[in-house]
Amino acid sequence: MNAQALHGHLDALLLAVLERGARHGYAIIEALRERSGGTLELPTGTIYPALRRLERAGYVASSWSTVNGRERRTYQLTEAGRRALVGERAGWREFSATVGRFLGTDEPPTAPA
Repeated sequence: MNAQALHGHLDALLLAVLERGARHGYAIIEALRERSGGTLELPTGTIYPALRRLERAGYVASSWSTVNGRERRTYQLTEAGRRALVGERAGWREFSATVGRFLGTDEPPTAPA
């Protein structure tokens, strides 16, 4: 699945990944890959701009650390990010229920005669 297919949902996915704890960028990418069963293979050029956007919005905080002599930035969910995630989940339920009415596996209604 490509980044374009996720348009409008990437921020929510990132917040959900960070809900489980602070992670650095590549660990976030790996968590997306693992939790999606390998279907989300998103490049750093997609993930890092989204993380910066979430940080500017106050949903994510970051800090620098040195691990094995390498600098890395670790991201964590803020309280505002947790509230935003609650809203994203509610919006997703409504969206998927609405779209499911059209694309679900139920038989389509018969046209009136």
